[in-house]
Amino acid sequence: MSPVRTLPSGRVGAYHVPVLLAEIEALLVGASTVLDCTLGGGGHTAALLERGMRVTGVDRDPRALAAARERLADFERAGQFRALLTNYAALDTGGLPADEHFDGILLDLGVSSHQFDDLTRGFTFREGAPLDMRMGTDAETDAGELLNTIDEVDLSALLRAYADEPRAARMAREIVRRRERRPFATADDLVDAIRAVLGPRSGAPDFARIFQAIRIAVNDELSGLEHALPLLRDRLTPGGVLTIISYHSGEDRLVKNAFRDWSTACICPPRQMICICRGVPLGETLTRRPINATEEEVDGNPRARSARLRAWKLTR
Repeated sequence: MSPVRTLPSGRVGAYHVPVLLAEIEALLVGASTVLDCTLGGGGHTAALLERGMRVTGVDRDPRALAAARERLADFERAGQFRALLTNYAALDTGGLPADEHFDGILLDLGVSSHQFDDLTRGFTFREGAPLDMRMGTDAETDAGELLNTIDEVDLSALLRAYADEPRAARMAREIVRRRERRPFATADDLVDAIRAVLGPRSGAPDFARIFQAIRIAVNDELSGLEHALPLLRDRLTPGGVLTIISYHSGEDRLVKNAFRDWSTACICPPRQMICICRGVPLGETLTRRPINATEEEVDGNPRARSARLRAWKLTR
């Protein structure tokens, strides 16, 4: 009997609605072993386990990992599921045996539902929420400390790069001006600063964009992703598939460029007269363009709206 039958109906789904689940299942069909690098609420992993795959789930958030293990306890007892507390960007320094490889790897770069819904985690701009935004205990600086200490020029660059904010310099100036009077402590402080710059008609999309930029900086997400991409590629078995769901243009750009380079025979600079790189492609991109959530999925799960799925297959 499959362990999933002993789980209360809807238990995992109620905790975490997995984004682009059907598409992930289609891309990983035939895989025996899967590495879920962002376990979160365990939604994707639960579905893959139901299909008979063996899954190793990784998460940097101790609370998320504990909750997912509770929900997937029967699979873990059966030896079909294993959980590891670590950052996917640190898999090369421990957590997994160096010679362990997988038929499929999944990376969902979004914040999990329980992190958004837990006011104390500070991922939301709801009234009174603390400025935290740390995804795990490995993040040294929370959002409040970052906003209260970062140099104005660096803050402006951060907002321009991660939020595509045309008024980044003005917003950085406003934040510095306000923190000199009183340190930033709650989401309200940041929302008020945003409104002061963007005007009274600014709303949830503006707040979400700025808060996302601060979260990316707090957790060093883009650097972590850039570091992890070749490490995850090298964890694939021949014919294995790497699937990545991103929610930010910077993330998607890193993934797209990596997949393109790995699928190209020569990656030498244009002026290089003689090829000195590997000379053959490592694999092939399975998604010519990113896969987006359907309107039906977005209606049921608005957080899927900005999701973009890309997949790449190792052929060497």
